[in-house]
Amino acid sequence: MTAAGDGHERVEGILARLPALHPKLIDLSLDRMHRLLDDLGHPERRLPPVIHVAGTNGKGSTVAFLRAMLEAAGLRVHVYTSPHLVRFNERVRLGRPGGGTIIDDAAFAELLKRCETLNADRPISFFEITTAAAFLAFSEHPADVVLLEVGLGGRLDATNVVERPALTVVTPVSFDHPEFLGETVEKIAAEKAGILKRGVPAIFAAQDEAALAVLVRQAERLGVPFSVGDQDFATREEHGRLIYEDERGLLDLPLPRLAGRHQHGNAGTAIAALRRFRPDVPAEAIAAGILGVSWPARLQRLVRGVVPDHAPIEAEIWLDGGHNAEGGRVLAEAMGEREDRQSRPLVLICGMLTTKDPRAFLENFADLTQELIAVPVGDGHSGRDAAEIAGAALSVGIPAASCGTVMEALAFVSARPWPVPPRILITGSLYLAGDVLKLNGTPPT
Repeated sequence: MTAAGDGHERVEGILARLPALHPKLIDLSLDRMHRLLDDLGHPERRLPPVIHVAGTNGKGSTVAFLRAMLEAAGLRVHVYTSPHLVRFNERVRLGRPGGGTIIDDAAFAELLKRCETLNADRPISFFEITTAAAFLAFSEHPADVVLLEVGLGGRLDATNVVERPALTVVTPVSFDHPEFLGETVEKIAAEKAGILKRGVPAIFAAQDEAALAVLVRQAERLGVPFSVGDQDFATREEHGRLIYEDERGLLDLPLPRLAGRHQHGNAGTAIAALRRFRPDVPAEAIAAGILGVSWPARLQRLVRGVVPDHAPIEAEIWLDGGHNAEGGRVLAEAMGEREDRQSRPLVLICGMLTTKDPRAFLENFADLTQELIAVPVGDGHSGRDAAEIAGAALSVGIPAASCGTVMEALAFVSARPWPVPPRILITGSLYLAGDVLKLNGTPPT
């Protein structure tokens, strides 16, 4: 076995032990994080300039656009995102000249072990201790910027220990995780606004009116200079091009590589952040990033591998980890746009966690979808029963059935003739999306 293989075993072994340190998977607090970081010598104070990104939807895509544009400009970019799709190491990307790489197993195992040893069996959540390991990695490798994605909420998220980021970004805020963040959009927005720091500039994506009011109020209280999507900057599509406009003028750009009109807004938020953080980045680098961006399982077209091979001949296969009502809305809009361009019957293969509302997600597809095949999310996750998801689909008028696996669902769809090859969207959970990428042999790199 190679050294990398040995490292991977060590990473998996350490990660398997860490949940025993705290009985709750999620316990929002900063006290344990501050204590461990103090023991580690405060790596969070030795980071390159940080862009801190919160929001309900679009965080990861906005970070992906920022990374692609910054790297196209020749900058070294550390990136921290969650959750991962196939392999935990995906969460930690180290910036290097010519483009970053996912942290290797041996290095990550050593960092995790240092954190585990110094923590000395004291209570700390899984996300907190792994975030501390990411800070160690970023503090010990030179780079020009850190893109730091919030895990959950913002105010009490483990990433919110960086005292003075260079910039904060809030992507669209909507209803999700009410059990942790509050039962209203205003309460959720207040948690996201917790990443704002006195005097540190902020970029707000176009927002629900109630959410924006909360963000603006907190920004004004802290003396934060801010820009708002669809007010201070905006994107639109013209003649097959993406037009970005702010107070500095227009940028005429290619359409994003990431599919779906909602990605125009994410690209615009990233451009606004970039122009605030590094106004010297040339338009050519922005265009190159827009074209070169990669963010798996966000309306990703699967064209080769095990999954397309087992679908109906010439079917379109799409994969997306959308799982809340707003995610369902933008996904349905994207599928509707594809239907307008080329009509095909739409089939959903859907699995969801018990913490998500399948009816709120699926009602967006009621007028688009020919049928839904519900599947379990997979082992190790608290997934809804497939029959329950099928029942939610039936309740909004979508014909539905259930199968034991994605492969069984594909066989179910393939067992009948299709006068027009279908368009198949596998969706409902990032965990399901990760399992599909692993099954397909196309994990993120």
